[in-house]
Amino acid sequence: MAKVVRIANAGGYWGDDPHALRRQVRGELPLHYISIDFLAEITMSILQKQLARDPDAGYARDFVTQIEPLLDEILARKIKIITNAGGVNPSACAEALFAAARARGLKLRVAVIEGDNIAPRVPELMRQGVDLKNMETGEDLDGLADRVLSANAYFGALPVVEALASNPDIVVSGRVTDTGLTLGPLMHEFGWSGEDYDKLAHGIVAGHIIECGAQATGGNFTDWCKVPSFHEIGFPILECEEEGPFVVTKHPGTGGLVTCQTIREQLLYEMGHPQLYLTPDVIADFTAIELEQDGPDRVKVWGVRGVRPTDLLKVSVSLADGFKSSGAIIISGPDARAKAETFAEIFWTRLSAELERADLPPLESTQTDLVGDDSTHRGLTPSHHPTEILLRLSTRDHQQDKLGIFRKLLPSLILSGPSGVAVTGGAPAISDVVRYWPALIPRESALPTVSVFVQDEASPVPKRVVETRDLPWPTARGSVEACAAPLEDPYPLSLIERWENEPRVEIPLMRIAHARSGDKGDTANIGLIGRSAECYVWLRENVTAQRVRQWFATIVRGEVHRYLVPHLWAINLLLEESLGGGGTVSLHIDPQGKTYSQALLRCRVEVPEPLLDTIAPQNVPCPGELVP
Repeated sequence: MAKVVRIANAGGYWGDDPHALRRQVRGELPLHYISIDFLAEITMSILQKQLARDPDAGYARDFVTQIEPLLDEILARKIKIITNAGGVNPSACAEALFAAARARGLKLRVAVIEGDNIAPRVPELMRQGVDLKNMETGEDLDGLADRVLSANAYFGALPVVEALASNPDIVVSGRVTDTGLTLGPLMHEFGWSGEDYDKLAHGIVAGHIIECGAQATGGNFTDWCKVPSFHEIGFPILECEEEGPFVVTKHPGTGGLVTCQTIREQLLYEMGHPQLYLTPDVIADFTAIELEQDGPDRVKVWGVRGVRPTDLLKVSVSLADGFKSSGAIIISGPDARAKAETFAEIFWTRLSAELERADLPPLESTQTDLVGDDSTHRGLTPSHHPTEILLRLSTRDHQQDKLGIFRKLLPSLILSGPSGVAVTGGAPAISDVVRYWPALIPRESALPTVSVFVQDEASPVPKRVVETRDLPWPTARGSVEACAAPLEDPYPLSLIERWENEPRVEIPLMRIAHARSGDKGDTANIGLIGRSAECYVWLRENVTAQRVRQWFATIVRGEVHRYLVPHLWAINLLLEESLGGGGTVSLHIDPQGKTYSQALLRCRVEVPEPLLDTIAPQNVPCPGELVP
């Protein structure tokens, strides 16, 4: 019987379901590995600040809290845990694990991956000619180096493979890519080489599907009402084969849903160019991926292509970039919208006058959100009359004293404007702004170090048994352009041309599509997925980049780019300059564009009436989703 490796996920970000690990460990299916992802770009700067205050901090403490009561079971079941919870201090994370094991009288073997933290070396690298230009804006870091809070290279699967060679119980890393946490054990188990590009690409796609936890098993799903239960939702599990194909599933009896629809949505999440999914291990092409329902809550995935990676590593740099503050008041009807607009006008006028009296220039950036009346889908909501609005006023500036005036002035609105105001708090807090700065460096500028420590049941001190310093990268001279082969689209226009003279019906896009959206810096992506092959062809021919730009005219400040992903019945849209700077820089109420997919699905179009009959019953949207 062919070897099958089961890899589960128990967390997609720091703050995810704290009980997911318990459910995965104690579930019905026997697992070989569990990966847990804790690190987002902004998380690294938070951890760096914690480390600056405490040399024993700088890692995701929640990981130790979650795993400690399960250590006995994990070791007994021989499940290996792989996580990037080490943050900027993987060694401290390992020591906390050993302390937990000592308290329970357990023997533990932990591999520690370090070397990704290049923040102390930024000035040196720049002197050596590594410019660290911003990948998105082209800005030069020169002159801003003194504001660097963190800088971490994205390692791939290679150091994970090296760590697993020493048979640890737990692998703790710093900034290893989300996909590398999954690809590493596959390379280890199946003996894949660094040149098995199609197999590696399958591993990357597998990792991409499970990296966000329950998003692959019904979480954040457009047709959410089809999910049997969100209570005790099952997190994803991979069943992987040596040649590359794999099945996505979950433990029997858990909540959630695994279908081709849920997997298509996750595949398009935070996607850029679908033929150029760049990782340190391989460049993966998502456009030829095939999916098939393989039974209840089982989806088989195959057909992924890969080519040689480049000789560069991505670096996530965070910079101190001023301050921001947001405050809110609740405004009730009647005439809630008119009252809210009046309150906003009163406040910004008063604030402008106060800044002028203090001999301070205007604020660098401000925003008004009428939450409950089009604050996320600006301009796309049909006219209505809300009975209440949360008026949210926000600002950002590099001069903290301006924000001091802002925060003190906001509570004064409560008694000096129109009636019907409820208090939501006093003066709002001022927070630091941390700017995300993606850059590229040569691979040789950041080499991993892998150390393996063992602690016996009675030993008070872990012993280092393996140390691999400056693990060299394999030769990688691929180019991004090499992967962008001519697109293969198996769906001819004739699928919908036959309805040229059929009656038309006006519908929301939700009727023929589902979608998911995410962010990369200041660019939002929306994966728009047809509910049938014919629906995909209609979307391909009618939902153009220009049309989307017009729909999102009040949101998008840059260009809209469109890419086809035919085998997934999908279009991937990139909306540049649509998130107010993105991340913590943004004042938007939705700085990650999570709601943009739902905004697009509300847009109304005219389609041939027979198109609706091509949608299989399981792909038809829930009735409530069709309300404008």
